[in-house]
Amino acid sequence: MSKKKTQYICQSCGHAHPKWQGRCDGCGEWNTLVEEIIETPKNRFASTVSAVPVSLSKADKTAVERIPTGFGEFDRVLGGGIVPGSVVLLSGEPGIGKSTMLLQVAIRLANAGKKILFVTGEESVGQIKLRADRLGPSGGEDSIFLLAETCSEAAVAEAGDYDAIVVDSIQAMASADLQGAAGNVSQVRQSAAIFIELAKRSHIPVFLVGHVTKSGAIAGPKVLEHAVDVVLTLEGDSQSELRLLRSTKNRFGATGEIGVFSMGENGFSEVENPSAAFLGHHDAPVPGSTVFAGIEGNRPLFVEIQALASPAAYGTPQRVAQGLDPRRLIMLAAILERRGGLPLSRQDLFINVVGGVNLTERSADLAVVLSIVGSFRDKPISDDIAVFGEIGLTGELRRAPRTPPRVKEAARLGFSKVIIPEAGEKLPKIKDLEIIRAKDIFSAFKTAFRD
Repeated sequence: MSKKKTQYICQSCGHAHPKWQGRCDGCGEWNTLVEEIIETPKNRFASTVSAVPVSLSKADKTAVERIPTGFGEFDRVLGGGIVPGSVVLLSGEPGIGKSTMLLQVAIRLANAGKKILFVTGEESVGQIKLRADRLGPSGGEDSIFLLAETCSEAAVAEAGDYDAIVVDSIQAMASADLQGAAGNVSQVRQSAAIFIELAKRSHIPVFLVGHVTKSGAIAGPKVLEHAVDVVLTLEGDSQSELRLLRSTKNRFGATGEIGVFSMGENGFSEVENPSAAFLGHHDAPVPGSTVFAGIEGNRPLFVEIQALASPAAYGTPQRVAQGLDPRRLIMLAAILERRGGLPLSRQDLFINVVGGVNLTERSADLAVVLSIVGSFRDKPISDDIAVFGEIGLTGELRRAPRTPPRVKEAARLGFSKVIIPEAGEKLPKIKDLEIIRAKDIFSAFKTAFRD
């Protein structure tokens, strides 16, 4: 097969060059040229059937029949199961368990009578077999077909009568039409386009494993995330067995939904009570520990937030946060010093979210602040109190979204008190649970530390 003609496109201004060079002639930027195929009028992605406009009132609204994987938490994040013809991108840190999770999904689908093609570009067939044996016995080995291949076109050529395809990983695949090495921007984009076209044409769901950069972003062009239907991120502390599967994009379900798993010697198992798994267990209340009543997707998730305030050993105090945006911590420390009167300018502050959870919700502000105050004053908060609320720059507590499910979860977990922002909808009384509304950080301090 003859090589297709390529050109080099600047990723900053879009200027085209016939060959690679270090500096773009259009904008002057350095190292922004990427090899791309020169599209011909007729290409394999062009539709062979002319599309006809259809009015919205006459559009087909037939419900899509999803394919259950047998993994309840995995199906939950997908929105109820796999949609035929969808493309799912699963990313995560090295060693977090991406390949293991998709192999378990493949095994469960095979046990349900599905025929699966597992394309591996990073490991040999023997290595995949060893992992499958480690996961335990299953009855679907004859329905899972392994293909060690790094050429995208060759892998698609083998994708015949299958019910699902797994590609591990998209960064290891390369198109024969490009001369660049596997993993560069052009190869990732082109290989992804090949598998996406296969999924849409054949109505076969495709799972792509994606690497991440050292900054945590998915390696490759941003267009990769735009092109796929679902983007999942596998998170967790490498020192903990708990893993969170988070949906950051989902065309067929809720975005931000999470599934909680425990990773052991036999692979992943579902966690039935996530909030209980992420809460710490102390014999007595300890200073610097607060329970945050959070919401992840449609699920209440309670986690313990720990803080440590210590005199700075060097001139500039440190602000270190694990599981929380460090810039948010800097802002909250400034609010405590300016509005709360706490002399934190000479204190090192360390924040840790127990269990390796990455919190993006601003309603965690109150829990972070109470933990800092408790550590600084060496005063504990009762372990039967849960809190949530966003803090403004003036120290006021702002209304938090989805208050009712948080309060109900607090009652279910056995908390006796919950501190919430004063602004918000009316809540019904719940037996054995005292709902305390706080206007600002001062009233929250008085309530939390009054004992």
